[in-house]
Parts: sequence; structure tokens; C-alpha cells
Amino acid sequence: MRELLALAERWREAIVANDADRMAGFVTDDWVVVDASGVSPGTRLLGLVASGALTHSAMAAVGPTRVRVLGDTALLTARLTSTAHHEGHRYDADEWTTDVFVRQDGRWRCALTHYSARA
Repeated sequence: MRELLALAERWREAIVANDADRMAGFVTDDWVVVDASGVSPGTRLLGLVASGALTHSAMAAVGPTRVRVLGDTALLTARLTSTAHHEGHRYDADEWTTDVFVRQDGRWRCALTHYSARA
């Protein structure tokens, strides 16, 4: 469990560093992001970060992260706050996220990220 919590923290650090290559190291090749608008390939998000169209200046977990490991699959659910800029507009988010990690070649990688606004 500690390994996965540390991994999630390093991934948040890569996001705030706006380093798309570093972020890509945390995800599977077919990683998807699910939100209110539907399912989109993670490569879309990575492309926005790589181009500079999307940046993050803050991201933090609020409270404990729930971790459940089921064999080679792990589910991490947390409340996150973040500050992002997309094409010049600032967005402050307070969201619930669930990341589905799979163990591949001895490494944990995220295959799916789901997030929704906190009510």
C-alpha cells in the first residue's frame, strides 16, 4: 500500500511539473480518462500538457487515499484539489478521483483515471 501511495504522490508531482514525458511513465499505453464528458484517450491529456495548452500549478490529496489491491490490479480513490490553466483560463478543482493501476512487468501503471467534481 505504501508503494502505491508514494507512486500516486510522484505522479502528482510530475503533473504539477507539467512534464508530459514524466507523466507518461506512470500510465499504460492505452490509459483513458473518464469524466463528465465521457471517455477520452490519455494521450489527449498528455498532448495538451506537452504543448503547454494545459498546465498545473498545484495538486494535493485532501484526506486519506483509499487503496485496494486485488492481485495485479489496484484501485486508488482520493479527493484532490488542483489549480490548472487551460488556454489562459484558470480552473480550481475539488474532485473525487479513482485510478485503476495494473502491475505490468513488475511495475504499477495507471490504466484508467476517473474523476468527478465534488458536490
